[in-house]
Amino acid sequence: MDTTPKQCTIATAGSVEGFGYWEGRDVRVEFRPASPNTGIVFVRSDLPGRPRIAARVENRVETPRRTSLRFGTAGVDMIEHIMAALAGLGVDNCEVWADQAEMPGCDGSSLPFVEAIDTAGVVAQDAPRSRQIIRDVLRLENGQGWFEVRPLDDRQTLLRYQLDYGDGNPIGRQLLEVRLTPEVFRRELAPCRTFMLKKEADWLLAQGLGRRVSYGDLLVFDDDGPIDNELRFADECVRHKLLDMVGDLALSGSQLLGSFSASRSGHRLNAELVGALRTVAESVNPWRRCA
Repeated sequence: MDTTPKQCTIATAGSVEGFGYWEGRDVRVEFRPASPNTGIVFVRSDLPGRPRIAARVENRVETPRRTSLRFGTAGVDMIEHIMAALAGLGVDNCEVWADQAEMPGCDGSSLPFVEAIDTAGVVAQDAPRSRQIIRDVLRLENGQGWFEVRPLDDRQTLLRYQLDYGDGNPIGRQLLEVRLTPEVFRRELAPCRTFMLKKEADWLLAQGLGRRVSYGDLLVFDDDGPIDNELRFADECVRHKLLDMVGDLALSGSQLLGSFSASRSGHRLNAELVGALRTVAESVNPWRRCA
């Protein structure tokens, strides 16, 4: 019996509608099945020629507080929650059609995208999944943040995050470790929402950003906790950081097997880690690709 892990796509199309947090424009995203070895590809249906943007780290462009991609003159923005949903549910191949550059923010989590994918269904394809097994320790540091990967004997994906907002605020310090499976992602990470302090939200509003977003659309903390909102988990903030980690690691284009630990890491350091792993793989080959 062939036990080789297979690539997966979705069985039928599914869609999510909403508006972008940053620019406030209405946007519709449609998930479509894709053939083996396609990977995750964003398609700008609103632009001439419907340009395609592969969700790979080499197409990432630096954008504050979110993950964005660009290929040629076309780009997509705030893709991390969609990428997390696809990777978390084990979808290797999918076309993501969007009629605006910025993806819908919805409730600030991956849950609406997970629900759309679950409704569409996930099916196996007749092609081996690309997997990369961590063979060496690698650590990156950036200011006070760091990200470290280590081999893991059981060939699973272990994710760990240390969140530290210091004393004197309701977020404080949080720590969580999970072994990533579709069930764990769906239950423990997908519902967890974007968060920020009120002073951060006020600054963004002063820049003319996020004017369509209300306190009910994401978690905004003042000294007493979330404003006009309630936590879904006591440690929802660190869970969201792990959600973002899943989405950013998916820019590797492969299932990553090993132990991934981070502290005060954001989208930039997450992407730098993916790039560093690729560089190491090409130079000293600490990975073993397997079918």
